[in-house]
Amino acid sequence: MQLKTINLRFTIKRSLMLAAILLGLHAGAQEIIVTDSTSIPLEEELAQSEAVTAEEGTRRKVDGIAAVIGDYIILDSDVDLTRKDIQSQGGSTANVTDCQLAGSLMENKLYAHQAIQDSIIVPDAQINNYIDQQIAGMVRQLGSMEDVLEFYKRDSEAEFRNELFELNKQSQLAQKMRQKIIEDIEVTPEEVRAYFNSIPKDSLPVFGDEVEISEIVVKPEVPEEEKQKTIDRLNQFRSDVLDNGSKFATKAILYSDDTKTGGDILSLGRKDAFVKEFKDVAFSLREGEISEPFETTYGYHIIQLVKVRGQEIDVRHILLIPDVNNAAVEKAKKEIDGVREKIVNGEIEFAQAAREVSDREETKADGGKMRNPTTGDTGFDQKNLPPRLYSQISELKDGEISYRLTEQDEMGRPIFKIVKIDKRIPQHVADYGTDYMKIKDLALQDKRIKAIQEWQKEKIQDTYVKVSGKYRDCEYTSNWLKK
Repeated sequence: MQLKTINLRFTIKRSLMLAAILLGLHAGAQEIIVTDSTSIPLEEELAQSEAVTAEEGTRRKVDGIAAVIGDYIILDSDVDLTRKDIQSQGGSTANVTDCQLAGSLMENKLYAHQAIQDSIIVPDAQINNYIDQQIAGMVRQLGSMEDVLEFYKRDSEAEFRNELFELNKQSQLAQKMRQKIIEDIEVTPEEVRAYFNSIPKDSLPVFGDEVEISEIVVKPEVPEEEKQKTIDRLNQFRSDVLDNGSKFATKAILYSDDTKTGGDILSLGRKDAFVKEFKDVAFSLREGEISEPFETTYGYHIIQLVKVRGQEIDVRHILLIPDVNNAAVEKAKKEIDGVREKIVNGEIEFAQAAREVSDREETKADGGKMRNPTTGDTGFDQKNLPPRLYSQISELKDGEISYRLTEQDEMGRPIFKIVKIDKRIPQHVADYGTDYMKIKDLALQDKRIKAIQEWQKEKIQDTYVKVSGKYRDCEYTSNWLKK
């Protein structure tokens, strides 16, 4: 299950369409870690008056207010710190100006401000769990809590936590707002064709050398006694909580095989990237209820529904992964070797064997054909193949089948596979028929960019915006100066 990972510091996620300021960085491959402590929520009237504390007023006077966006301020030091943080992550800022960085910060504040207006909620418990893991990571990195406070120049852990809370809340509000703007945007085939036809012939994208790959995967079968042992153990956890007063969160921390989340609260909506079986069970529960054990591709779970919040819910879960034994592993090896031998001897076609034998549901129905998770089509850019997959296919010729390969599934158990090169496609200028899925993705991105631009144009006009000092002389892509 794709559960949320935690960074050591608070982050602003950089999506492809919203990262215009980071001219030298690769989209989707990095995050900007922002360690500013001055982006503090501020009532609009306070942004225009002297009604602030002496300490905070002195700090702003020394720093200087770069901009006020709704209920948020941006100080001059925020821009400097953003630049330093990009550099600390290995990004180049040689061609990034202060004006571009300020524009990016203003966008983030606008999203967060509008999220509040639209009643988008980020649960406090979710943020606090996130902060606990952030601080734990910082302590591991720097040595102790005292070292962390010294590094960030903070006087107390309470002050630091409060600051992290505001920054994380703002970042998550902004992220949810961006998702809300584009979540229902789709493109029709007619729009895809119109987009492609609008590109000048001499400006059509060029796609690099690609390869189409098929696979057959055999997983060692988990013995029935191991499955039942796992279910019985989950039922015991459930009984201890319901009948004996044990804490579900404690059980999850001590025993769950999902070590990334432990006893943390997970917030999810119906459109979030959790496996279907998990969401179906979670949304069938009443508040406070604990599910019966159920199976997903990741193992066996029980879920506790903590809270219902409109269209979203907060849950905890315990995952247990049943073991496979040596006999099951050897049986799977023999099965995949036997399938390869039949294909090579012409007794069965690869696609048919995949439909009959393969244990990977994502590719089985399509005759083992693998799909690029980025573009959705069957072509993989050879330069961007994951190292493991590249090593598996680099020496294969068209139509050739690999020998048995060993990998691990989502639970860390061994799986066995064979792969086949279906076709190698040399570098070429985009073709509507051959590259439809890639062109569709580009058209969708273009439509989303335009939706974001229209949204920003409207909301900037409706929101209190004040840009100060040297930042009034900048040329922004958005109308922050309301000229």
